[in-house]
Amino acid sequence: MTSTLLIGSTGLVGSYILSTLLADSSVAAVHTISRRAPKSTGPTLQATVEADTAHWAARLSSIRPAPSTVFSSLGTTRAQAGGIANQWKIDHDLNVELAQVAKAAGVRHFVFVSSAGTRNLLSTPMPYAKMKRGVEDAIEGLGFETAIILRPGLIMGEREVPHQGGPLMISAVKRLGSIFGQGVQDSLGQDAEVIARAAVHAAKMAEEGKAPAKHWVLEPSDIVRLGRTEWKS
Repeated sequence: MTSTLLIGSTGLVGSYILSTLLADSSVAAVHTISRRAPKSTGPTLQATVEADTAHWAARLSSIRPAPSTVFSSLGTTRAQAGGIANQWKIDHDLNVELAQVAKAAGVRHFVFVSSAGTRNLLSTPMPYAKMKRGVEDAIEGLGFETAIILRPGLIMGEREVPHQGGPLMISAVKRLGSIFGQGVQDSLGQDAEVIARAAVHAAKMAEEGKAPAKHWVLEPSDIVRLGRTEWKS
């Protein structure tokens, strides 16, 4: 990957995507756009700090040359956003806008970290599932050379601001894994670093023309395979 852009670089998965890209000598430039500076640093990092997300699309458009791959792990919670309407503006509207601008700028590959279970019968009417499905469908419809969608289960890792009930759910998944084996844990939740590595691995495959499909969806088992089993640092 000669040049990449990461949106969501200060979040749990995004911070691991960033550190993974910065450690990869084959990546010539790593651009980020975020409301605060990312924690990781490196000679290939070109970080843009912009507090107003309304200007992010323009910032993306101004990157020259355009990155070949854009990653988005952008997302928030209803509580952090201050309500479902505000969450929708970030999780759905901003992601869709950035994908549209990326396509217009000439970006070839787009990688989006979505969520598992957003298309089953029980989740279909839920606002969170609607947001993720809307972004996935928009990215697929834009006609990128490769659209890569990751659908992790419970994201395992320590967040700066824990999600409500998150630590208890993570503890429960780990407990099930200790009783029934790693395979059970992997089917329910994946480590944030594994998800990040899977995203980078898949993007590199796309750059090399090895993606199995133009619209490539990675379910939890695929994430574990690419991010841990087949991962080569």
